[in-house]
Amino acid sequence: MYHTIRSAAYEADPRHGPWREELHVLRLGEDLRTELTRMYAEANGDTGRPDRLPVRQLNSLFQAMAPGVIATGRNVGKDVHLPWLYARQTVPPDVLAPLIGTWSAGLLREDDNADGPDLEEQLLDPAVPVRLQHWETEQVDLTETVTSAGGTAEPAARLYSLLPEWVAFRLANRPFRTGSTTLHFRVESSGNGARLVSWPPQRYEHRKQTWYYSACLNITVHTVPFASRFRVHVSAQVRRWATQLEVRPHLLGGATVLLDAPLPWPEGPDRGYRLTMNTLGFDRRLKKLAWRRHSPALLLPELDIVRRYPEPAELFTDPERWINGCGDVAAGIVYHPSVGPHAVGTGLMPRERSDLDAWVEEGLSPVLRRVADLARVTRSNTPSLLPRSGDKAEPGVREAQMALLRRAALSRALNGRPLEVEVLWQDPETRAALLSELPKLIGFAPGERVGQEADDTWQWQDDGIEIRVRARPAGPLSDALPVSRDRRRPRAVRFAEAVEGRCELVADKMAPPHGDAGIVIAEIAGKGRFASAPDTDPKHALRIAWARQGWLSQFVNLSDDTDSGLEHRARWTWLDSFRQLGAISPPAHRVGAGIPGNIQYAALWLVRYTRKGPTRCPVRRLVAVRVRSGDGPGAIEGWDAERAEWVSYPRLLLLLSEASEAVETDSRDDDAVSREGRQTAGGGGVAQSRKRETERQIRTLLFQLRDRPTLLLVDAGNLRQCWPRLRNGSLARDMLGFGTEPDQRLTAYGNELRMVCVRDANGREEVAEWYAHDTQGKIGFAEGVWGTSELENRVFASTAATPHTAAKLPKALMKLVPTAEARTAPGKTAWNPGQLEVTVLGCLSEEVLADSGHEGDTPDRPAEWATLVHQLRYHDDYPPLARPLPLHLARLAGQYVLPLSK
Repeated sequence: MYHTIRSAAYEADPRHGPWREELHVLRLGEDLRTELTRMYAEANGDTGRPDRLPVRQLNSLFQAMAPGVIATGRNVGKDVHLPWLYARQTVPPDVLAPLIGTWSAGLLREDDNADGPDLEEQLLDPAVPVRLQHWETEQVDLTETVTSAGGTAEPAARLYSLLPEWVAFRLANRPFRTGSTTLHFRVESSGNGARLVSWPPQRYEHRKQTWYYSACLNITVHTVPFASRFRVHVSAQVRRWATQLEVRPHLLGGATVLLDAPLPWPEGPDRGYRLTMNTLGFDRRLKKLAWRRHSPALLLPELDIVRRYPEPAELFTDPERWINGCGDVAAGIVYHPSVGPHAVGTGLMPRERSDLDAWVEEGLSPVLRRVADLARVTRSNTPSLLPRSGDKAEPGVREAQMALLRRAALSRALNGRPLEVEVLWQDPETRAALLSELPKLIGFAPGERVGQEADDTWQWQDDGIEIRVRARPAGPLSDALPVSRDRRRPRAVRFAEAVEGRCELVADKMAPPHGDAGIVIAEIAGKGRFASAPDTDPKHALRIAWARQGWLSQFVNLSDDTDSGLEHRARWTWLDSFRQLGAISPPAHRVGAGIPGNIQYAALWLVRYTRKGPTRCPVRRLVAVRVRSGDGPGAIEGWDAERAEWVSYPRLLLLLSEASEAVETDSRDDDAVSREGRQTAGGGGVAQSRKRETERQIRTLLFQLRDRPTLLLVDAGNLRQCWPRLRNGSLARDMLGFGTEPDQRLTAYGNELRMVCVRDANGREEVAEWYAHDTQGKIGFAEGVWGTSELENRVFASTAATPHTAAKLPKALMKLVPTAEARTAPGKTAWNPGQLEVTVLGCLSEEVLADSGHEGDTPDRPAEWATLVHQLRYHDDYPPLARPLPLHLARLAGQYVLPLSK
């Protein structure tokens, strides 16, 4: 058993002191900003947003073509006093001016009336006021920190973009040597940090074809609640390159292309270290493949007339030719599953990740050091009713125990009501598998067929449970949705019309269930079948239609659209159906007497869709779920905001489908919090109103939970958009805040209230990668709860075991440098359990008890509450959940939030 885990995270080394670098900075300047804004407004007919200056493409151009430029500043379009460019050396005006001039010419490309000297000439003309500012020298502390009132160290704002770039270039100066192979890395800038990509790519020969892949390291800056230093996270993955595109050009929505080209200017310190990111997609206006507007590749041929750069069509037609280079220019299309299969598997195993991690640690020393390893805080890894690690119970005995638990949960959820199930199948084998798996899961005998031969109905009745399953062909209900192709009308409106048509068809063919409990299980094609015709997947339309009739719905994909076996898919279809019925029992924890016996769990989840959501309508909806263990009917409930009452979980799902209305939104709001713990847009008007309403709902809910000890669970990454006080920099131990009001003790909202915030990587590497290790050099995985040795520690890590569905691979498998004994290693898919960060924000600490006049009571131990949250990830025989069960239920309830355009 491993006793420690190691995170791929780094912090400032206090032995070194501040990490100061002398940089050259250039500011935008008021004159140039005014001119660029005017040009952009004229070109786009937009004079109402003077702060909107689209410099993304220009910034990419600077990083690609201006020697010495390390990073670009943010918000320079709003504040001309902020640094715009950070560089190792000053870049001459005769280099910058052509870049700005070429970019600005692109803004006016469609303006036939443009006259007068172009911007490049103005920038180089000393007699014209519109000119570049002078470079300034500035000493920058790359570890500059501001500590919040709650004790959380936050980096200076500019370090979120500047530090990852600087770290990336520092690491790229050194090759990574492993075995007999040496990998060289290039820097790729990204919106949330920087990446290192090994270049040229590795090759993998499989079935007489060559497949290309690279090592990829993501570098980002983050904070940790109450930590005294912020951190740099470095995560490792495999970057695959597409060389066989099995997709039609008009279906290519947007593919990332990394361009490798030498600088057209004199030798600079960054020559050969960067890959430039571009986006390739089908332009419906031009009716051909084209570079997206922010791509530097649009402008490079105008800046460098000597070299030949790839045209979009030829890159799409022959990507392998360009990834191997044409002259001294190369380009690689980043692989996405939508373009076809790839023989190289995703992920790296822990031994190889640890080797890369050691290389990073050496490269960052002595300015940054690795964060301290985490040690076990408990041996109680799983709830009491689940087999522990190492248990060797007979499979039949274990399944019988699980069946009894499911049956008891189903009986409690139905409360004597019969359960009606409609199975709409396309493949008879799917129907047979569903009818076979149901009795196995709840320990019933095979079902009894009732009714006429044509009415394929089966019945189970035992132990106070009555289930009737009617199976029939799906027919036209599962057909593609007939969405109008009239592009003159909004996409959301056309989709809503198609949904109404499918609702009429469902109402014509199906009546509401006779009782309160009914669920439809429908076999439909996977979403890949509908990729060629957007919005035609009938799944969401059917869910809306059946919900209007009072039916819950669960879907199972056709056998051709999934890699899973039929028995496995049938089993999970029923388990998900039980979950929708609320037939779930929270696990019986093994934490100890520190947890009240009558504890209830409450979870909040914010459903937020943009216009790219499932129904093409934006929506914000707060979902609240309450789980009460040991109660009778209604142990799992949801909050009905309209009636201000708790209702059963299945009733909540149906109500969510009814009450979902599209909301007014601003495109800026969707990126209001663009990275962990840092708000980049205040969001006025609509956004502020939404925040206030969400916070009002949360306060109302807290008042409804005061009747017994309560553990409130929130996902900080999900909820902080509408509850900004969940930002790491705004957190304070045992305190809770709303809006601009001062923080209050958590007990002000309930004497027995505790609160835990969880957080995962959230698509932005917010939580670091990890691996287990021991003193003998062994590397692997471990499940458990982990923390530091600090007495006041409130932040823990929850890691789960690798699920049985993941392939069992050697921990030392090497994919970047496959050995002779493992030549097929690149083809393996490596799955690594994620780390769930658990922050015990509020508990009955000694200070809280003293403030409330209960000095003699035993204070809570934060580690016990973190252990409770960890054990809530284990339910029945599911693989360990990504989040604790109450949050899992709240998140999945969002599947019924499906607003339609009016």
